[in-house]
Amino acid sequence: MTARQPRIVVTVTSEGVVSAETRDVFGDDCLDYVAVLEDLLAARTVRSAYTADHERAAVPARQEERDVERA
Repeated sequence: MTARQPRIVVTVTSEGVVSAETRDVFGDDCLDYVAVLEDLLAARTVRSAYTADHERAAVPARQEERDVERA
């Protein structure tokens, strides 16, 4: 299993409302993106909420090789 890259999905409605959601960013790491988005968009956060990824933990990809003797 390969680790997925963190993503930010930004949506702009026809009325000019901008929303953004982090994906594959786990725990409180998502909070680091708030200031970055505010700077990039020259905007301020009006409302925020955690996604389901907040409660998930990143699972490092791990592969093992073992020699097994037959009984």
